[in-house]
Amino acid sequence: MAVLNILRYPDPRLHRVAEPVREVDQHIRQLVRDMAETMYAAPGIGLAATQVDVHLRVIVLDVSEGRDQLRVFINPEIVERSVDSKVYEEGCLSVPGIYDEVERPDRVTVRALDEHGKPFTVEADGLLAVCVQHEIDHLNGRVFVQYLSRLKQSRIKSRLLKADRAVA
Repeated sequence: MAVLNILRYPDPRLHRVAEPVREVDQHIRQLVRDMAETMYAAPGIGLAATQVDVHLRVIVLDVSEGRDQLRVFINPEIVERSVDSKVYEEGCLSVPGIYDEVERPDRVTVRALDEHGKPFTVEADGLLAVCVQHEIDHLNGRVFVQYLSRLKQSRIKSRLLKADRAVA
């Protein structure tokens, strides 16, 4: 297994739409293992393949208290959204140190494949619903800061670019 490099906003590769996985094979299972190791090491509760510059529709999540309930979603699609929404404070491994409120549907039903290629459906609410929507956004080339005002986006972009220059 390997800890992968996480792309940082405003890297344009974060806006690339991920392709569907055609076959859940050993390559995809290795990607899942590497993504899980990367997510746990970061530490985070979710990671999309787009964030590690692999443009396939794969996400890993673990919103459990014990960080021991890894969930894998391959080719996830939201098939139902609640009409009621909720505001949650979100952060992102690709936008380190930035947190802001985003309004999303409170409940979603997601259909996907697991790491063995077996189809499943899950009804998610609360933090799991927020996380799965956030990660599916990544697969669609969208970063959570795009839900914020243009002024906030500009400030975040400037702050992160400045931090990158300071490290370089």
